[in-house]
Amino acid sequence: MTTTPGTASSRAEATIEDLEQEGDVAADFLEGLLDIADIDGDLALDVRNGRAYVSIEQDGGEGAADLGALADPTTVQALQELTRIAVQNRTGRFSRLILDIGGSRDTRQRELDALVDRAIARLDEGASQASLPPMSSYERKLIHDLVAERGLVSESYGEGADRHTVIRRA
Repeated sequence: MTTTPGTASSRAEATIEDLEQEGDVAADFLEGLLDIADIDGDLALDVRNGRAYVSIEQDGGEGAADLGALADPTTVQALQELTRIAVQNRTGRFSRLILDIGGSRDTRQRELDALVDRAIARLDEGASQASLPPMSSYERKLIHDLVAERGLVSESYGEGADRHTVIRRA
């Protein structure tokens, strides 16, 4: 069977070594960006759940700018997409790597928890369903997991940048 980069079949074949290579390429790319911006950060690489994870934390160095502005969720998402493109360009494989800057993923997880709680409150008030705003596939997956943990069901609707999640009672 022939697969093309980015298909589910080719992702299933990604080895730990492939994912470690993605992390290394991403780290090189991000170190270059941090150097250009004169921002000090320590990079950590991990492989979990079939994805490469790259984290950037403040290293406490003097004289360089801090990570504050980069930890904004919109900025993290944009840097993650740029990094994925750089990895794909270098490896020839579609990348689903996850980037965390200064704990931005934990912060976003708390925001998504609160978003699901507000949606459930709307259902408790009598709504038949609650639509959430458009978000990335990774964030939609987190939403689906949160909703399932709470005993509800969710589905994604829409295309591209308009793809969003709808929550209903089971």
